[in-house]
Amino acid sequence: MEKLQQKQITDFIKYHREEFQTKLLSEAGNVAGKINDILQSGNIDLLKNAEKMIMFVVEKKDNELISFAQQEGVAWAKHALTLTLKLEWVHAIRRTIWHYLYEFDLNNTNERSISDYRETIFQMEQLVNDGIDEFLNSFFISYSTYKDELISAQRKMVEHLSVPIIPISPFVAVLPLIGVIDVYRIDTIEEKVLTEISKMKIRTLIIDLSGITDMDIEVIHHFQKVLSGVSLMGCEAVITGLRAELVRKMIHLDISFDQYASTKGTLQQTLTTYFKTN
Repeated sequence: MEKLQQKQITDFIKYHREEFQTKLLSEAGNVAGKINDILQSGNIDLLKNAEKMIMFVVEKKDNELISFAQQEGVAWAKHALTLTLKLEWVHAIRRTIWHYLYEFDLNNTNERSISDYRETIFQMEQLVNDGIDEFLNSFFISYSTYKDELISAQRKMVEHLSVPIIPISPFVAVLPLIGVIDVYRIDTIEEKVLTEISKMKIRTLIIDLSGITDMDIEVIHHFQKVLSGVSLMGCEAVITGLRAELVRKMIHLDISFDQYASTKGTLQQTLTTYFKTN
């Protein structure tokens, strides 16, 4: 399709902007009733953005289209707008574009041959559908990437909160661990422990495992490395609350923490002993 004709189509749509928007809203179904809510909650003007997308598609401004789709993806993800609404809206735009391409063609009928007409229709179909598909693809990737990064950041924050290093004196702190320790969480524990030992000048770190019923083999080996790192930081590690299930697994695997840490029965007993001697 020639650039002149592309410009004529966009000018035609702009000239009939109000009718175009009315037609689009009639095609939009559920989305039409939520336009004001989306504008207020996310500052996203669906009608204005629809026109912008159409201009980029028809005028084949691929770079601008992809950049705009990426911005839209982030905006929709940031304000927790659903993909179902976006799909419904884009499909409504697609149908409305085709309606106005038909109207444009009716207003520009000339003595074209049938073969020329077919070629023009084919070019229009390819241009519009390829452009909208490119928009959707870039939108979904951007939306998904933002969501994944947000979930990862939230998980990391939660994991750090689940590794509470509690100072009980200027140089002694307690780390009570509860729940499941998986490969991801042991990485967080390693990072938090070594960082806080340096920051808080901890000389003795009491790690209470009474809330941990089991660890995978890989996690146990990694935990050994954490204890080794604690020792290398010049800090004494004291482990309390080892459960029978975990101890049996360690025995069968011929694994021990003795090289890197001393072990005590319970956290309460350890703290009582510590305060008696200090």
